[in-house]
Amino acid sequence: MDLTIKTEQLDGQTHLYIAGEIDTYTAPKLRQELVPAVEANDVVVHLDEIHYMDSTGLGVFVGALKASKKNGTSFTLVGVSERIRRLFEITGLSSIITIDSGVRGGTQ
Repeated sequence: MDLTIKTEQLDGQTHLYIAGEIDTYTAPKLRQELVPAVEANDVVVHLDEIHYMDSTGLGVFVGALKASKKNGTSFTLVGVSERIRRLFEITGLSSIITIDSGVRGGTQ
């Protein structure tokens, strides 16, 4: 499966709408879009349409977190399914990456 990424500027933040699967094949595409966005602006990543993610995807989000810390920006995941949330919890990443299940926004 492929990965699609749509970007929207909303209320001074960059919103990334991601759909598909995040794995070894698609992670470089996500990294290429996400890290520069986080380096430049506060970012909200919408994961409503992510059906599968492996450890490679977790690595992309860790890289984005490091970039946000380095550049003084914020980085939030929203629309995270229970299955994907468990990956973040099992690895301990849910304690360092902001995951907000209540945030919606943008037009997608």
